[in-house]
Formats: sequence, C-alpha cells, structure tokens
Amino acid sequence: MTERRILAVASGGGHWQQLMLLRPAFEGGSVFYVTTLKGLAESHGAAPAGFAPDCNRNEPVAVVKTVAALLWRVLRFRPHVVISTGALPGVIALACGRLVGARTIWVDSVANAEEMSMSGRLARRFAHLWLSQWEHVAKAEGADYAGSVL
Repeated sequence: MTERRILAVASGGGHWQQLMLLRPAFEGGSVFYVTTLKGLAESHGAAPAGFAPDCNRNEPVAVVKTVAALLWRVLRFRPHVVISTGALPGVIALACGRLVGARTIWVDSVANAEEMSMSGRLARRFAHLWLSQWEHVAKAEGADYAGSVL
C-alpha cells in the first residue's frame, strides 16, 4: 500500500501547538506541515513544511492569497488526508483537500470550551470528521468527541 500523504495545517499560536501534540498520530505517513508563521515549523522540527499567508473574514484580499497558496500546495502534494486545528487557513485547506478527494479532519481548538469556533462551524461543511475537544460542546453542536490533546 502507498504511504499515506497527510497535509497538516494550522495557524500560529495555540492552533499550531495543538497540531504539534497530534504528531504521534501521523506516524507511518508522509506528512507535510503548513503554518502561517515563517520559521515556526522549523523551530518545532516539523519538516517538510511550507507557509501560507494568514487571513480572516475581514480581509478578503488576504483570503484570496491564502486560497491560492493552499490550493497550490494541495494540488502539488495530493494528500490522502488533510487535518487542521484551526483557524480560517485550516478551513480553506480542508476545502481544497476535498477537491482532490482527500479525507478531511477538523479538530476545534481546546480554547473553545463553550461552543465551536467560528472557523469550526464553517469547517463542518468540509470535514469528514468534525471534532470538538470538549464533550459537552461536541454533544451540543453535533460534533464528534475523541478526547483532548492537552
């Protein structure tokens, strides 16, 4: 069987820290990491890695740049799985992954203890597996719960 290609995408800060805690789950796969802060992946020994510009819903030009960067990465890497812990660039990565038939996983940030994040709610339409790290949030939102990474 071909080695699974995994595209792991997260914005900087807590999203990235949580993605790094998931690394043991990627063992046996060929992983390519993408983050929104240049040099962040390298500082964590996450290689190979790439960069995508950060964006938010209030910056439409930045969103277009992020879509272009992530679509290019997905088309070049052809992942079997795309996983993200957030934020909006992660949602975009999931959407791009769906275009090439990848399975997609969203793990909402542990910081969202009362409800799914705005990005998490948007990710629902693109994620094959939509997870909250809080059991009560998962139940209220209709997400799956498989524990927390922290």
